[in-house]
Amino acid sequence: MNYQYSGRNNAGQKIRGKIDADTRQIALNELEQKGLIIVELTETKPWNKDINLSQKVKVKDFVIFLRQYATLIHAGISISDSTKTMIKQTENKVLKKALVDIDKQLDQGQALSTAAKRHPKVFPELLVNMIRAGEASGKLDEILSEMADYYEREYRNKQRIVSALMYPSVVGIVTMLLSIFLLVYIVPRFVGMFNSFGEEIPPYTKFVLNLSEWVGSFWWVLVIVGILCVAIYRYLIQKEAFAFRIDRIRMKFPFLGILVHKGALVRMTQTLSTLANSSVPILQSVEITEKVVGNRVIREVLIKSRRSLEQGESLTTPMMGHWAFPALVVQMIQIGEKTGTLDQMLKKAADFYEEEVEQLSARIKTLIEPLMIIILTVLVGGIITAVVIPMFSLFENIQ
Repeated sequence: MNYQYSGRNNAGQKIRGKIDADTRQIALNELEQKGLIIVELTETKPWNKDINLSQKVKVKDFVIFLRQYATLIHAGISISDSTKTMIKQTENKVLKKALVDIDKQLDQGQALSTAAKRHPKVFPELLVNMIRAGEASGKLDEILSEMADYYEREYRNKQRIVSALMYPSVVGIVTMLLSIFLLVYIVPRFVGMFNSFGEEIPPYTKFVLNLSEWVGSFWWVLVIVGILCVAIYRYLIQKEAFAFRIDRIRMKFPFLGILVHKGALVRMTQTLSTLANSSVPILQSVEITEKVVGNRVIREVLIKSRRSLEQGESLTTPMMGHWAFPALVVQMIQIGEKTGTLDQMLKKAADFYEEEVEQLSARIKTLIEPLMIIILTVLVGGIITAVVIPMFSLFENIQ
């Protein structure tokens, strides 16, 4: 991100300028290292079309990078030389830019985890902690390879859920647009014909004709309402209480909520398993999982679980009896705590729910397809029927 700053140098002179950094804090640190006293630091919006506005790396590119990086380190090449090699091979501009900075930090004696932490939008906190664990254990190559598998599985599970939810969304939008098209452009063409014959129009046809007239005259109201709804939602979703309710509704939503619920459990158990397997302390593992689980209902329970651990109690104490945590997950964690095999038990739970997500997504797509076709047929067919019914009556009178 680009930041514009103003302040004073060591001589007391006013200075202004721009700096490029991943976060505001990194920008402040770099400016302070230059001996500058910063008075104001504001983010500027990049308008250059060559700049990647999302500042994110595609999962495919990231997984390939992790696997190649792990291979180089496993071959005995130093981290510094491996990084330089990856800079040459990486085509993604955002990732390449981060690696260039990491290479500079490594040359200055910084650890890879410390250098990667400077780029939170490229290297997530989970990965940074895993790299730190790999540096401590001397198994960095294995950790990087394991994280490549983790992100690949996570992406695959996410795509399954998105794929299952995408079909009804697309069909719903098409149905709405087609209905509006019929009401605005097709139905009005028959109004004059019905009026010219002077025949009594059925109540249902009158309703559709009135609806068509209203939509044609006040379509802008629908546009404004739609924009307002999106704006209000985007504002409210930033509020923790509202976002929590939305996540709860998603998990309890009939039919599709089961898929969202199980997807969240996969992410939680898979993340905790990966961290536990790399010997990351359990308190730190739970704290990291809270941040990456992506579901506020699950996160709230994990926060309570971490506090439970801090008080010397079991990780599962807040989970027991909570509707979001099935008995299977609770029992697997309890067994893992008692036997010292928490990582293995969590992995088994993750594998189990991952398979369930795969089966559920396939089943939902199979069941939703005919259901959405019926809805499309009823709505669009209803509009067409409203026009066709009085036409039969008119033709009979003509004969």
